[in-house]
Amino acid sequence: METTVRKIYKETNTFENKEIVLHGWVRNHRAQKEFGFINLNDGTFFENIQVVYEEQTTENYKNIQKIRIGSSVEVVGTLLLTPNAKQPFEVKATKVILLGDSEEDYPIQPKRHTREFLREVAHLRFRTNLFSAVFRVRSLAAAAIHEFFQNKDFVYAHTPLLTANDGEGAGQMFQVTTLNLDKLPKDEDGNIDYKKDFFGKRANLTVTGQLEGEAFAMAFRNIYTFGPTFRAENSNTQRHASEFWMIEPEMAFANLEVNMDIAEEMVKFIINYVTTKAKEEMVFFDKFVEPGLLERLNLVKDASFVRITHKEAIDILINSKVKFENMPKHGEDLATEHEKFLTEKHFNGPVFVTDWPKEIKAFYMKLNEDNKTVAAMDLLVPGSGELIGGSQREENLELLVKRMEELHVPTKDLDWYLDLRRYGGCVHSGFGLGFERLLMYLTGVENIRDVIAFPRTPNNLEF
Repeated sequence: METTVRKIYKETNTFENKEIVLHGWVRNHRAQKEFGFINLNDGTFFENIQVVYEEQTTENYKNIQKIRIGSSVEVVGTLLLTPNAKQPFEVKATKVILLGDSEEDYPIQPKRHTREFLREVAHLRFRTNLFSAVFRVRSLAAAAIHEFFQNKDFVYAHTPLLTANDGEGAGQMFQVTTLNLDKLPKDEDGNIDYKKDFFGKRANLTVTGQLEGEAFAMAFRNIYTFGPTFRAENSNTQRHASEFWMIEPEMAFANLEVNMDIAEEMVKFIINYVTTKAKEEMVFFDKFVEPGLLERLNLVKDASFVRITHKEAIDILINSKVKFENMPKHGEDLATEHEKFLTEKHFNGPVFVTDWPKEIKAFYMKLNEDNKTVAAMDLLVPGSGELIGGSQREENLELLVKRMEELHVPTKDLDWYLDLRRYGGCVHSGFGLGFERLLMYLTGVENIRDVIAFPRTPNNLEF
């Protein structure tokens, strides 16, 4: 019967002493004089299965010996239990048929490769243990996010990737145009005439789906977006990419406290989902990528997330008497070392920092009664720092317009956004979670380029 490696590992007794048919790729091959061993991976499971072939019992023995690493094969044989060996079972092959040869210069040989080298062959790196584990966890984490929100009756909203507005007010956006760059049309003042462009105005790739998400929330109450976003930030750090995915829920009739409740519940759900459904992969990460990873994740899963204000966080840092490289100051952002101290030393667990100075936060965040801070929250977690950023949104039309004017955010292009306050506005809130940041946290992989299949970063647009 045709089956898969996953089914064999999960239902071993069903296949014991039965003839089975497998299709997969050769991860390793040791050919000896009278017998040989093939480590086969069929893509359905993290672990390989050992195939034994013998001169006396396997057809085309001499041809099988020549099969190279990376080749695709069909294996016909009997599953035998091997309780006294390293592997729990093996396939005693009667046939091994070469389906697709692999040339001698195949880059993924059975030896240790640097991650830098594997990025150069990103189209083949899924065939290694590390990236097999990473991208199966990526798939499962995505499924967990959908399951979490769908179970709560959130509507999955698809927001546009092409936009004329800058949701973050950051200005670091990729411009999209069909104009002839060698002969740009100019207006009477000598500026580029975007009226001649495809959309009749300047267009960009989106940095967030939040603003459109708020429009959905004003009709469906609870919604979430989950899709690609783009930042033209010329940053070459391990934590930044130009194309990445964001999860952005928006909730009507929900204040900042409800926002934090949902964020906490979601993080715990995802950790539990992935550690339950990807046990082999998570054990691999814990052993070879970040020792202690599972302990760290379980600590977060079982913890009560602390909630403190930005002022309280700064006071804790100042009173700690620790000599930070960046000295903490009221009214300023937290540095990575501050986040690390709060989560790993002071609280030894996840922390929500709330009520941030308005000067360092976005225009749409709810102004608190003190007129100095906004109802914003950042979730800081041990080993990663900031994982989630969110806020209660400003529902008061006058205050929102005033804030936009203060920050020079053009109201003309966002008049539709202001309509959400004019016509039945209400208290609402939401947050953003960078999917790749979450994956780095779940796997212990420290470079964002290694949790995105084909990373897009400054000066890098391969594949």
